[in-house]
Amino acid sequence: MMALKRKDLLGLRGMTKAELEEILSTAQDMKSILLSNVKKASYLQGKSVVMLFYENSTRTRFSFEFAAKYLGAHTASVAVSSSSVAKGESLVDTGKTLQSMGIDVIVLRHPMSGAPHLLAKHVSASVINAGDGINEHPTQALLDMFTIKQKKGTLDGLKVAIIGDILHSRVARSNIWGLTAMGAEVRVAGPSTLMPPDIEKMGARVFYKVEEAIKDADVVMGLRIQRERQQKGLLPSIREYTRLFGITQERIRLAKADALIMHPGPVNRGVEISSDLVDGEQSVINEQVTNGVAIRMALLYLLTRRDYNAVH
Repeated sequence: MMALKRKDLLGLRGMTKAELEEILSTAQDMKSILLSNVKKASYLQGKSVVMLFYENSTRTRFSFEFAAKYLGAHTASVAVSSSSVAKGESLVDTGKTLQSMGIDVIVLRHPMSGAPHLLAKHVSASVINAGDGINEHPTQALLDMFTIKQKKGTLDGLKVAIIGDILHSRVARSNIWGLTAMGAEVRVAGPSTLMPPDIEKMGARVFYKVEEAIKDADVVMGLRIQRERQQKGLLPSIREYTRLFGITQERIRLAKADALIMHPGPVNRGVEISSDLVDGEQSVINEQVTNGVAIRMALLYLLTRRDYNAVH
């Protein structure tokens, strides 16, 4: 296991195939720790990791906390509503305050696109983007890629269909950057009102009929309808969305027989994907959660090894 040469993990856009492969390879080693009877290693002994979440989170926040603890780090979570942020303190000042306390890694989730990039410019600690606005969610895409590779053996040449609210999905953007860099074909499908106008420039193929996107796919990924980010009028109704774009047993038969069914969670059962598929044999949704811890362990390890390698 080596170390990433970059200080931060802000997004997958522009990451090289070699960097992505290094992360995925390291995650495999970390998963063996995660699945052992004693989930404990000393790779991050003496390091401090803080979770700075300006938005609600269950999977991402807790998986980062467990990842850091399994590797021996000190961890803390900032409750934004009861911190100085509620008094008007800026993101940069909050970051500098945490850095002054000896923090090595700041895991940031923020509703503003670009917030992790801003913070990273003003602190020497490593910054990991845990989701910024509708820009990127790199660790989610990495765990998706890791899950696919574990099941399929490779990402190169696979057809991955991402279905749903593409416009507001930072998960979709990071997956497009990462999967295409690894040689996969990414297809996106959803209502025209929920499709970014420049999505094809990122390398994805756009479909407005879900059946066409799913046909012969190796992986079918549903996305949550993000009603909290949407303007009124983008969807006629949830029932209409489900009728036209819901991932159902009938539609999944168009994919390859061994196609994986994925979802970043939380799942709105019966809306973007039918409940029987969520719990079915092709679903790897729970494995995605497990692999999320392994990926975040890998990133914490690789980013904190920069200092180690500098003196060895």
